[in-house]
Amino acid sequence: MGGGFGWWFLLLIPLFGIIVFAVLFTIFGLRWRRGMREGDRAGQADARSAEKTLAERFAQGDLDEVEYRARLEVLRANRADGQTPPA
Repeated sequence: MGGGFGWWFLLLIPLFGIIVFAVLFTIFGLRWRRGMREGDRAGQADARSAEKTLAERFAQGDLDEVEYRARLEVLRANRADGQTPPA
């Protein structure tokens, strides 16, 4: 019957450490990626808000069409992702 628990102990300790590392890496990796996506969404929402404000000022007559289109072009050119939102 001999052998004891010695070789199991040498196998299980590193295996337990690898499992703990994988779980922590997964949890923090998911949180980091979620934070990055939410940051992107916030930037897009800010850009849409700026375009909405610009459109409201144009509708109120504060801006003429040339100035409106020029400012809108600047807003869209300075957007980080370079994509235009759906109209």
